[in-house]
Amino acid sequence: MLSAADFRPVTLSDRDLFVRHYSSYPQEHSDNTFTNMICWNNYAHYRYACQEGCIILSSTIEKMTRYRPPIGPRNPELLADVLKLAARSDEEYPFVILDADTKEWIAGLYPDLEFHEQRKYFEYVYLATDLAELPGKKYLTIRHQLNKFTKTCLPQLETIREENIGEIKDFLELWCDWKDCDSDPSLAGEKEAVSFALSHYKELQISGLAIRANGKIGAMSIFEGLNRDTALVHFEKGMPDCKGIYRAINAETARILARDYIYINRESDMGIEGIREAKMRYHPHHMTEVHMLRRDDLEQLL
Repeated sequence: MLSAADFRPVTLSDRDLFVRHYSSYPQEHSDNTFTNMICWNNYAHYRYACQEGCIILSSTIEKMTRYRPPIGPRNPELLADVLKLAARSDEEYPFVILDADTKEWIAGLYPDLEFHEQRKYFEYVYLATDLAELPGKKYLTIRHQLNKFTKTCLPQLETIREENIGEIKDFLELWCDWKDCDSDPSLAGEKEAVSFALSHYKELQISGLAIRANGKIGAMSIFEGLNRDTALVHFEKGMPDCKGIYRAINAETARILARDYIYINRESDMGIEGIREAKMRYHPHHMTEVHMLRRDDLEQLL
């Protein structure tokens, strides 16, 4: 029987384990990726257990724990164990499903279960060529803003590397001063996550891009492959000094990724209306949906 004692913290030394496992069981949502877990670990306290060829993940925020379905061969008995463990959590929604195939599998095993859609965690997935080329009338305004930025802010592109990481960390401090990160736990957590990614850039084997505007770093992005067809942009930050710089970092990142990927996942909007409007403005190709199960339902089921 699976128990909480079987779980251990996700650490930097676990990267190869997750890379190997995900090569056979690729992910669709950023939340399960190793980079996401290790960078956000101080905020979400990710843990994992290895059982019968599967990896089972949990996260704990403010002492509330959520579990994910086993990642690996379909195993109804192991799934039942995880559901029982979730039913003992104090979290109202203690079980998170991050892909449609797993949802369909669980629904087939438990047809009476109610799945609760979590729109704020849906991730936006775009055609890489759309973000890179901004084709047609629907991107006309964005192209206009991007052209104006290029003419007025004298942008220079550079990859993130050892020589400029210190300067990019300084940029992150300025960005957090502007956003007042210390007053918002989620922003403070994001600052820590980006700082971890920059401090462990080589070990994580991620990639990144920076834009200088009028000679100083004004925007940055950090990204990697999510699966065979899709790239994932983990972080994208820009200062307001030069209008249009967010447009620029988005487009330049996409031009790099479009060489190797069909789609780009730009993560969720976290239910923030302004971010939702900005992401919808780029016309997503599809969404990676998220559903949760209620503790009360799991208690009745099991």
